[in-house]
Amino acid sequence: MLFSIDGSQCSRSVRPLHIDLLHFASLAPVWQTIREVFVTALNIPLVIDLDGTLLRSDLLLETGLSFVRHNPLCLFQPLTWLVNSKATLKEKLAEATNIDVSVLPYDETVIEFIQTEKRNGRVIVLATASHHSLAERIAQHLNLFDHILASDSTCNLSSHHKRDLLVEHYGEKGFDYAGNSHDDVVVWASARDAYVVNPERGVERKARASGNVKKLINTNPFLPRDWVKALRLHQWMKNILIFVPLMAAHKLFSPLLLWQGVIAFFLFGLCASSVYILNDLLDLADDRHHKSKRNRPFAAGRLSIRTGIFAFPILLVISFTGAVFTLPWEFVGVLAAYYILTLAYSLFLKRQMAIDVIVLALLYTIRIIAGAAAFSLALTFWMLAFSMFMFLSLALVKRYAELQEARKKGRLEKTRGRGYYPSDLEMISSLGASSGYLAVMVLALYIHDQATGELYSHPQIIWLACPLLLFWITRVWMLTHRGEMHDDPVVYAIRDRASLIVGSLFCLVFWIAA
Repeated sequence: MLFSIDGSQCSRSVRPLHIDLLHFASLAPVWQTIREVFVTALNIPLVIDLDGTLLRSDLLLETGLSFVRHNPLCLFQPLTWLVNSKATLKEKLAEATNIDVSVLPYDETVIEFIQTEKRNGRVIVLATASHHSLAERIAQHLNLFDHILASDSTCNLSSHHKRDLLVEHYGEKGFDYAGNSHDDVVVWASARDAYVVNPERGVERKARASGNVKKLINTNPFLPRDWVKALRLHQWMKNILIFVPLMAAHKLFSPLLLWQGVIAFFLFGLCASSVYILNDLLDLADDRHHKSKRNRPFAAGRLSIRTGIFAFPILLVISFTGAVFTLPWEFVGVLAAYYILTLAYSLFLKRQMAIDVIVLALLYTIRIIAGAAAFSLALTFWMLAFSMFMFLSLALVKRYAELQEARKKGRLEKTRGRGYYPSDLEMISSLGASSGYLAVMVLALYIHDQATGELYSHPQIIWLACPLLLFWITRVWMLTHRGEMHDDPVVYAIRDRASLIVGSLFCLVFWIAA
C-alpha cells in the first residue's frame, strides 16, 4: 500500500494502475499479431500486368502496326516470325520498331494505386507478356517498379508461363496480381488477392470464381460516343459532294436518282469510316504527339486496337458489297480508287511535300466523280476545275494550322509525319489563298460558258455567288492566320454560323438563277 506525503493512504490509486498494466499486457499478443499481419502484407509483392492493365493498349499490336506503317512492302514478314514462335514475333517487332513509351496511354488510376502501395513499402513487380526491352523502357519511364518479368526470345510470358514463374519466385498465394484478360485467370487462381482492371468480356465472372477478387477497377467503360468519334460521322458531311452533279444537272428532285444518291452517300461514308479507322491505327504514334489528335479514341486507348482491326475490314466489305448490288459498276470503280488512294496517302503520300495536299484535294474531288458515276451523269470541266482549286485551298488551310502550332512551340525541325518545316508557313499561306481565289475565277468564267446559258434562265445572277465565295475564302484564311481555325476546316465550316449562312446564300443564288 502506498502513502501520500502527509501520511494519508492512497490505496484508491493503486488498483486502476494495476488494471491498466494488466490490460495492456493482455493486448500485447493482439498487437503482435496485427504487426505480423501488417509486415506480412507489406512483404507480399504487388504484381502488375502491362497490356490492358497498366497500359490501355497492347504492345504487340502497337509494334505490329508501327512495323506495317514504316515497312508496308513487308506486310507479311511478321507472319514468318510467328511461324517460329510468338516469342520470336515479339522480339523481332520490338527490334524493328521504335515505340515512344512516354506518350503511351497509361491508366492513371492504376498508376495512382501503384504509387499508394509503393509509399506503403510494398514491392512492385511488372510482369508482362510484352518483350523485355519494351518493359524495361516503360519501367524506366515510370520509375515505379522494383522488379521486371517479361518475355524474351524463348518464352512468351503469358497465362500458365506467367503463373509458373510468379509461383517459382514468390510461392503459391505469395503475391497479389492485377490483370485484365482471359490469360490472367490462371494467374489470379495462384495469387493471394486479385485486382481486376478493365476486364475483357467474361473475365470478371471467371476471376470471381476463384473467390479472391479484392477490387474491381473499371476506368474505361464502353461509350458509344467513342465509336461515333472513331467513325468520324461528322466527316460524312463531305459526302454531300456526291449530290453536286445531280444539282448541277438540275435533277435533284428526281425520286429514283435521289434514292441512288442516298445509297451512294451512306456506302461512301462506310468506306470512308473504314479508312479513318485504319488511318488512326497506323498513325497512333504521330497522333499522340498532336495537341488534339491524341484524344482520338484509339490513340487515347478508349477503344482497343483489336476492335479497330476487326472493324475496318467489316465496314469495307459492307460498303463494297452494297455498291456492287445497288449502284452502277462505275461507282464501284471510283470507290475502289478512293480507297486505294487514301490507303497510299496514309502509308506514304501524307509525308511527301506538296503531294499530300494535292492528294487531299483529289480525295474531295473524287466524291463529285463518285456522284456522277452513281447518277450516270457526265462531268464538266468547270466542275472539276472549281473543286480542285477550292479543295486544294482547304487542304493548305489544314497544313497551315498544323505548322502554325509548331511555330508557336518554337520548333524548327520538320513537323512529325509531314514534309514541311515551320518556316514554310508564309509560302503555304500564299499558295492556299491563291488557290481559293482561282476557284472564284473558274466560277466567274463558268457564267459565260454557252452550256451555262442553256441550264439557267438568268445565268448573270450567278455573279452574286462570286463575292460570297470571295468573302468566305478571305475570312477562312484570315482566321487561320490568327490561329483561330480548327485543325479540320470541314469541322469549322459545319460549326461556324457565318459559313452556314454563306453556304445557304450561295445555294439560293443558283436556285434563283435556274
